[in-house]
Amino acid sequence: MACLTPFFFIFFLSLSLFLSPAFSTNSEGNALHALRSRLSDPTNVLQSWDPTLVNPCTWFHVTCDSNNHVIRLDLGNSNVSGTLGPELGQLKYLQYLELYRNDIGGQIPEELGNLENLVSMDMYDNKFEGRIPKSFAKLKSLRFLRLNNNKLTGSIPRELTTLTGLKVFDVSSNDLCGTIPVDGPFSSFPMESFDNNRLNGPELKGLVPYDFGC
Repeated sequence: MACLTPFFFIFFLSLSLFLSPAFSTNSEGNALHALRSRLSDPTNVLQSWDPTLVNPCTWFHVTCDSNNHVIRLDLGNSNVSGTLGPELGQLKYLQYLELYRNDIGGQIPEELGNLENLVSMDMYDNKFEGRIPKSFAKLKSLRFLRLNNNKLTGSIPRELTTLTGLKVFDVSSNDLCGTIPVDGPFSSFPMESFDNNRLNGPELKGLVPYDFGC
């Protein structure tokens, strides 16, 4: 039997390599199903989200790449409510997160900062509360971040000034306070992106900002 050991080792190694994309995609399906369990869906837009399938690439509102990895989640204007959970941070191939114009509330999970391939995050017109996660500073591929028309509080994390590729940033109509960063991409964002908050205005160059009332 000892002479068969190398054969079985190679067999199981090959089998694991063959199945690994399926296992990976299935973990993404599990993450999305966890999201579904947190959401109220009165119009059944999530009816096709069947957790018994091998992967979620056949589900409506989900787009996958050629390797069956989830790269886009489109639930904008879908009449869903509820909260988001840390499981979304497992969608490590995700490029577009579209959750705008719904009734989703609660805090934005810090784990969304793990979505290193994310290009666009549109979560405007919801009921998100709490602070903007500092973990968003890890989203180096991010180009569009729209969080306007929510109930977010606290200050704008200065860590976000390191997102040199950020082209659009909108946090208008929240309850943010403190000062507006001026470093990095923030030097080019229009003031309309910060309207209807309790912000004191742009911070002064060369001074350490102090967020009064935050």
